[in-house]
Amino acid sequence: QVQLVESGGGLVLAGGSLRLSCAASRRTFSSYAMAWFRQVPGKEREFVAAISWSGGRTYYADSVKGRFTISRDNAKNTVYLQMNSLKPEDTAVYYCAADPNLHTRVVAQYWGQGTQVTVSS
Repeated sequence: QVQLVESGGGLVLAGGSLRLSCAASRRTFSSYAMAWFRQVPGKEREFVAAISWSGGRTYYADSVKGRFTISRDNAKNTVYLQMNSLKPEDTAVYYCAADPNLHTRVVAQYWGQGTQVTVSS
């Protein structure tokens, strides 16, 4: 079992930045690919970014490319999502997820509880 706890969400003005963190409870964190997803009420959860276990490969949704950066620190069992140039349409609950495989599908073995990001215009 891997427990994931997100933090760093909040309210920010359009054009601003936030950094989300996701702390994992297990030492085998480094063997999992990690990803971020987001969901707006009434809409399906969507893929945002993913990173391989080593950090050597990353994938991004087209909507966030060039603005968001995913990274990880395996020594701290933590994955990050740096979000710059935020837009009101980035407003959502952001979820961290862990899976043995790196992919962009909205499936994962473990999910966090989510953190709210609100971008005000």
